[in-house]
Amino acid sequence: MTTTTTPAKKPRRSQRARAEARLGWMLAGPAFGLMLLVTLYPIGQALYDSLFSLRLTAPDERELIWFGNYGVVLGDPAFWESMGVTLLITVITVVLELILGFALALVMHRAVKKLRGLARTAILVPYGIVTVVAAFAWFYAFDINSGGYVNNWLSWIPGFDPDLNWFAHPETSLIVIILSEVWKTTPFISLLLLSGLAQVPGDLEEAAKVDGATGAEIMRRVILPNMKAAIMVAVLFRTLEAFRIFDNIYIMTAGANGTEALSLLAYNTSIGRLEIGLGSAISVLLFLSVLIIAAIFIKGFKVDLAGGKNS
Repeated sequence: MTTTTTPAKKPRRSQRARAEARLGWMLAGPAFGLMLLVTLYPIGQALYDSLFSLRLTAPDERELIWFGNYGVVLGDPAFWESMGVTLLITVITVVLELILGFALALVMHRAVKKLRGLARTAILVPYGIVTVVAAFAWFYAFDINSGGYVNNWLSWIPGFDPDLNWFAHPETSLIVIILSEVWKTTPFISLLLLSGLAQVPGDLEEAAKVDGATGAEIMRRVILPNMKAAIMVAVLFRTLEAFRIFDNIYIMTAGANGTEALSLLAYNTSIGRLEIGLGSAISVLLFLSVLIIAAIFIKGFKVDLAGGKNS
């Protein structure tokens, strides 16, 4: 005799839950709709312009070429060089920010109560500075033609050239750009990780200490597993932001010496060369790249952005 089991039905939401959901949409709906409108219009306009051969010097000679601009862009080595630069900056900055941000989050989490507010304020200062202002500060600190003082600070290092022009070489230019990014946005990572640390049950840490676990074992087996969701969300948000880097590169090098990222390539193509069609195609490809990265993180790592959980 065989028995069949019927799958359990999903419990229906209560009337109160439905009312709260309606209230949430009523409160957030107008702002969400406005943000969607402001976001969708430039995306739609860029997608539309990318289908045309369009130059600002000859706006009346617009010609529909469908996906011809994408073929030109994808066949251009400059696009793939910019993609490589973007990926390099993104990977290095996110890894460094994750390590430093976690260290800062531990400091803020375990600081003495009287000093906790001061520690958090001091750590968050760089994040509160406008990106353009921070980029100019880093540029003038390293640029020897503007009286940069970093070379004087590093002159005690054996083998260091006090006359080193940081922005004259691809490697050193990228070092300054990456350092400025890490300095500016590490506090953002530390804030997200701090919220994750706050969710780690204290009784689990105490139980691990009673069982004789070392600090490294507690970190590996108790703290990090309970912070996985916060870590993945922090990495996702920061990766998407780093992939669209523009300000620091534009101010420091303007894309010279092999430092041109995708966003700057789109700007230089559209504004510098007045190739609106090609520039729009690059912007659309940049947007698609960001969507692909987000999909990989959310689906591949099963990140729940709403609930802050991992399945």
